[in-house]
Amino acid sequence: MRKLVTAVTGVLVLAASWAVSAQESAQPTSPKAKSSHAAMAKGGGKSAAATIAKAMSAAPPEIRKNATVMAAGADGQMKQLRAGTNGWMCMVASGNAMCLDKEWQAWGDAWMNKKDPPQPKAVGVAYMLQGDTGASNTDPYATKPTSDNQWVVSGPHIMILPTDHSQLDAYPTDPNTGGPWVMWKGTKYAHIMVPVAAMPKAAASAQSATKASTR
Repeated sequence: MRKLVTAVTGVLVLAASWAVSAQESAQPTSPKAKSSHAAMAKGGGKSAAATIAKAMSAAPPEIRKNATVMAAGADGQMKQLRAGTNGWMCMVASGNAMCLDKEWQAWGDAWMNKKDPPQPKAVGVAYMLQGDTGASNTDPYATKPTSDNQWVVSGPHIMILPTDHSQLDAYPTDPNTGGPWVMWKGTKYAHIMVPVAAMPKAAASAQSATKASTR
């Protein structure tokens, strides 16, 4: 538990500067060094340079500059757009930019293939410093909001994979508390969301409306 608390505390201390840096560098100047299965399979029509730039915008400069960049091709298969050297992978899935460490890469493979994720050997960290376009807070495979799936649109955030699922019990599942919260609790894909900026107002209002309608 101490390791997890240390990890979450560390990202909260550094989060503000990382988020500002990512937002100011949403279009990195030197990309020279080269929510469901359907979402991951969307290749899009953007150029490789544009895709690399967007993928890299998800993480702090120190990580993105040496990260591998992947993208889905027209056939839905992932392909490498740029080789990396630091073990991190940045990608764009269904319009969402993210950068994953090795623990999260293994988790992502399990999620895409509906397998049991491997037990993390260390606390996993993933960055989405440009935020996301929305996901259910309860159903790992939901593709759109419903009246009961607690659809949440998150602003810039960091995601944490604990080494022990029992460590998730220390955090709420409510995304509007202003601090870390657990997404997909009770499933094998549960993880901690660490916001580094305020939740989008529209998303917070929608979440409150959903709660009110289910009472």
